[in-house]
Order: sequence, then C-alpha cells, then structure tokens
Amino acid sequence: MKKMICAAVQMASGPQVGSNLLEAGRLVKQAAAAGAKLVVLPENFAIMGMTETDKLGVAESDGSGPIQEFLAGAAERHKVWLVGGTMPMCAGDGRVRASCLVYDDHGRRVGRYDKIHLFDVVVPGTEETYRESQTIEAGTEPLVLDSPFGALGIAICYDLRFPELFRRMAEQGLDLLAVPAAFTARTGAAHWEILVRARAVENLCYTVASNQGGFHLNGRETFGHSMVVDPWGKVLASLPTGAGIVCAEIDRERLAQVRASFPVLEHRRLHCA
Repeated sequence: MKKMICAAVQMASGPQVGSNLLEAGRLVKQAAAAGAKLVVLPENFAIMGMTETDKLGVAESDGSGPIQEFLAGAAERHKVWLVGGTMPMCAGDGRVRASCLVYDDHGRRVGRYDKIHLFDVVVPGTEETYRESQTIEAGTEPLVLDSPFGALGIAICYDLRFPELFRRMAEQGLDLLAVPAAFTARTGAAHWEILVRARAVENLCYTVASNQGGFHLNGRETFGHSMVVDPWGKVLASLPTGAGIVCAEIDRERLAQVRASFPVLEHRRLHCA
C-alpha cells in the first residue's frame, strides 16, 4: 500500500470504561468513514480514573476482557488497523502493564507493546505529582511490526523523551511511528510538538501522535494537539483540543525519496547496544 490515510483519535476520557468505549467507538467509526486505514487511540483511552489505583479494578488478563473485545470488534467492523492506545493489563505483582494492543483489519491481534518509561515526576511550576511506577510495571521490549503501511513502531507518551528507544526501532526498519499519549497541559505546551516532530525528523519516519486533550473529571487537564507529522517534520494535520480525529495521508514513495536523497540513517556512526 503506497498511500493511505491514517487517523489520530483525540479524547478526554473519564472514569467509566463503558462511556469511554462508546466515545472511542464513535471516533473510530468517524475515522473509517473519512477513509482511514490506520487509526491510533490515545493513552488511557478506556479509563482516566479518579485515582491512580482505579485502573487496577478494571485490569484485564491477556486475551480476554471487554476492552480487548472492543478493540478487536472495532478493527474488524470498520476494516482498519487499530492501535489501541493503552489499557491496564494484569501484571504479576498487583500492578498492571500499560499495554498497547494492535489489531489488523480482520480483528486479529498482531502486536502488544508495554510502556517502558514510566512517568514518575513532579511537573515544574505546578503541584502535579505523578508516580506511575506505583501502579504500573514497566515493559522491557520495543515493538516494530510488519504492516501494510510499512514497519510500524509503537511508543507511549513519556517514551518520547528517550531517543535511544527510537534509534533501536530505526535499526529494525521503522517507517511509521504511532504514539498514544496523555501529556499534561503544562508539559505538552512546553515539549509535545517539539518531541513528536523531532522523533519524525531524526528517524525519517511518519509519526501519528494521539493525545488526550481536554479537562477530565479527576481534575487533570491534558494538552491535546494530536497530530500527524511527515518525515521532514511537517505537521500535516493537528487538533488543538477536545474530542475528535486528525486525518492525513501517508505516502511510502515520498518516504523512500526523502531517505534516498537525505540518507541520515545511513550516516550514523554510533549505534544502540
């Protein structure tokens, strides 16, 4: 598939899984109607709890559960490849994995990525404190999988700040990067667009970044500005805030031309271990 439309879904998820799945389903349908063949949901699309421990109560075992059934069904029903944001998957120590599940257009699961870098920070200039490691167990392995759109890599939110992860993906042939996220309003205003565009430029890949965007019932505000970026760093489409979709065309021939004329990836002298 040389050209195709991809879509980044933006939400302002709340604490009720059922309501969030209804909203996600509506937006996936809208993206498919706009011609999208790849749809990326944001981080925490299924639940943004009132407390950090709320996710533990809706965590699913790998292979079964309403969130996984929703993702498989939506992918098959709308004939799209669906990157399932993140959902809480049971881990062995009472915590969960922040898992991104990828389904093909037949509703078959083709990949799982567990968030590697956990957001344990105090946001500068605010009283916002996050300790994801208290409820989330970190993943260990990057994911790049074969798809009709090229080699598809997955990263999640805070991962964006660790370029060595993306260099590892580039060594695995990365063509298209999907980034589900829930950037805070403060950190998003400072760094979201810079980071998304930088990852596209330095790895000469298309990037589809789906962010939470708005005010949440738990009092949190997320930055939005979901976007699709081309390998030259151009923002092809963006949505500032609120629920909706962002669609743009990805052109694999253009990707090949950019890489042939500007072969940065071939000029590397240092490589990830």
